Amino acid sequence: MPHWTAPIRRSTAEIFSIWWELARIIAPVAITVEFLMRTGVIAAIAPAFAPLMGFYGLPPELALALLAGVLIGIWNAAVLLFLLVPMDYLSVADVTVFSALILFVHALPIEQQIIRRTGTGMLASTLLRIAGGLIYAAILRVLFDATGWLSQPVAPAWQPVADSSGWAGFLIGLAETLAMMFVILVALMLLMALLQRLGIMALIHRLLTPLMRLVGIRGKAVNLTVIGLLLGISYGGGLLIREARSGQIAPRQVFLSCTFMGFAHSMIEDTLVVMALGADAFSVLAGRMVFAMIATALVAAVLTKLPERAPQS
Repeated sequence: MPHWTAPIRRSTAEIFSIWWELARIIAPVAITVEFLMRTGVIAAIAPAFAPLMGFYGLPPELALALLAGVLIGIWNAAVLLFLLVPMDYLSVADVTVFSALILFVHALPIEQQIIRRTGTGMLASTLLRIAGGLIYAAILRVLFDATGWLSQPVAPAWQPVADSSGWAGFLIGLAETLAMMFVILVALMLLMALLQRLGIMALIHRLLTPLMRLVGIRGKAVNLTVIGLLLGISYGGGLLIREARSGQIAPRQVFLSCTFMGFAHSMIEDTLVVMALGADAFSVLAGRMVFAMIATALVAAVLTKLPERAPQS
């Protein structure tokens, strides 16, 4: 083969390796959770979360939507939201608080497995992410109750329709999702290479470095954190797996990057979804970003008191 094809072959192999790492996590977890949903196991467990809903001033019926979001993803929670509770019974504040919970803790089985592959401790990162969601939602609830802000009835711009397809439809959808993920990974790698060659990545790095430095994230971890922030853990975390294994990013930086992404990731798609459901834009976007920075900075401050540890396998 011509020598100029060597970089293309290496890049293709590298992209496929990242995609295969993600696919091996996503496919079995998604199938298992779908089975639990279809057999009624998740619906049977959901009432145990009703007291949590009461603590946040939400109808107990939303426990099922919360659990579906935690185990499967934000779209599932969105579909169930108005199916379980009539729109007239919910205020903008209610939908915003529910959205805050879901934005932090959705799709934990899949996303935290990706985080684990970076060498970050799964238990610690999962607990931090859950705690962040619980604290931020509580802050919003207290603020809304004290001020009466957003007490008006919710008026969603979009109400998703439940998918009634069987297993065949689910498996086709899963295959399409994995195929699209490969396409997006290819596009991301090409875009990053182009931006690197044009010097734009260096410019982004310089612009964001002061902001990321405030939360303890430095060096190459900045670029990958930004990808996770904008596009989600599947992509930011997927690329971070490669960098973490190469040893080019220190374990502590990997942990802080994963922590920040746990608090604030997929700020484009996920934020638009919950805003369409009627959530307050400032609370789920700017407020969440500020909380993520403060919380990650606190985690970084604690880590400075601890000795550097080798990455976990």
